[in-house]
Amino acid sequence: MDNQDIRWRQRFENFSKACALLSEINGYELNKTPPIIREGFIQRFEITFDLAWKTVNDYLRYLGHDVQPSPRPVIKEAFAANVIVDGQAFINMLEARNETSHRYDEGTFNKIFQQIKSEFYPALEGLRVYLEVCAK
Repeated sequence: MDNQDIRWRQRFENFSKACALLSEINGYELNKTPPIIREGFIQRFEITFDLAWKTVNDYLRYLGHDVQPSPRPVIKEAFAANVIVDGQAFINMLEARNETSHRYDEGTFNKIFQQIKSEFYPALEGLRVYLEVCAK
């Protein structure tokens, strides 16, 4: 195995663990979840998203793609290479992550909590499954 192969596989392991932790959100409902727990899921989402795009960047480099190492170009290239299916979901994740970094209000957190459950986690899990197959 070369260094690029090892790098993406190592990052993939961390991404998989983060997805497993984020999956716990499915057991919570917005109106029954204390704000501190909702904020914890937002934090888990931010970590998982960062690991997702960085894992994809490493994977694309392993495949021979030359991609600028920032989220938007990586998402676009991954969509073009059929590594991710729902490019818009990943762009929405990027915007949500940026929003949570600059705003701290309950309305924003509630909206993003719902997006994680309905849109973001399923897209991240789909990516995890795809990469898991590639890692074998």
